[in-house]
Formats: sequence, C-alpha cells, structure tokens
Amino acid sequence: MRYCLTALAAIAAVPAPAQAPSSLERGFTGALRGCEEWVLNPASWADGTGPFVKAVGLGDQMGLVDKVEEANLPPQQLRRANHYWRINSTPGAGYVLVVSDQLPMCHITGGGNTDLEPVVEAVLTSREFGARWERVTDRFKADMSSTKYRNREDARLSIVISRAKQPGQRLDRVQVLATATYNTDK
Repeated sequence: MRYCLTALAAIAAVPAPAQAPSSLERGFTGALRGCEEWVLNPASWADGTGPFVKAVGLGDQMGLVDKVEEANLPPQQLRRANHYWRINSTPGAGYVLVVSDQLPMCHITGGGNTDLEPVVEAVLTSREFGARWERVTDRFKADMSSTKYRNREDARLSIVISRAKQPGQRLDRVQVLATATYNTDK
C-alpha cells in the first residue's frame, strides 16, 4: 500500500503537459500581437504588409479586407485611414483587427457562435501576455468587465479590453472589444 501511495504522489508531482492553444486563443493572441506590431513598429508595414503579417504569425488565417460591419469599427475619432484585418479562427468565430496608417491606434473585436470569455481569459492570464502587458485598472458594469493594460515595452501604449465577466453570456453581440492608443504627449 505504501508503494502505491508513493507512486501516486510521484505521478501527481509531474506537471501535466501544456495544452496547445486553441485556434481561437491563437487568433486573439495574434490580434493583440498585430496591434502592438502595427503601433510600435511601423517599419513592418510602411513599405508593404508582408513583414507585418509575418510578425503576427497567423499566416493565411489573417487577411486584409475592404470593409467590415459597423460593430467592428473603432470609435468615431479613430476612424481615419483605417485598414481591416479579418482573423478567421474557426468556421463560425473570429476577430477583426482595425488599424490606421495615420493614427497610432488599433481596435480588436471578436465574436461568433462560440463563447469567447474562456478564450479571452486564457490569453489575458497567459505568461506571454503578462510579459508584454501590465494590468492597470479594472472596471465592471452589468455583465461586462473592462481592464486597462499598459505595454511593458513602451508605457505610452495602453489598451482597454472589455469582455463578458463570466462564461455563458450572449453570443449575439461583440464578445470582446479592445482599443489601444499610443499617447504621443508623454
């Protein structure tokens, strides 16, 4: 019996293998990486978007489109010289990344037929995200949670990410909304 307990304790002490991120997690992580890349490294897109797409790392999962639905557009004051990137993560869910070649900003929306709350939380609590972004403030309103983060590489870049407070919320609306701006006054 003692051997069995020792063997079970040894098995329990071995960490479980890390699960590969889902295509929805890769899509959201790529959208965030694209946001940072576009704002902090304009050289990656100034002479063609090839280096930008490569830096984002989503390959043909991400593509430039001519327009997107109104729900995917940034606030009115950020709608200048916008470019729209669709990130197809699953057949029924994904993200839109909106960037500008005149304003230092980006805007991400996500939605579809899959609950994105667990996906977004997995990304926001990941080691990779935490290495790049520092949590600043949290706000809660009704069934939504909004968190402001500051970029660790350049504190002038901040992003507010709003999402459902818990899983199982409505799927017939934008499920994650993130807007990043670069403060040129600091």
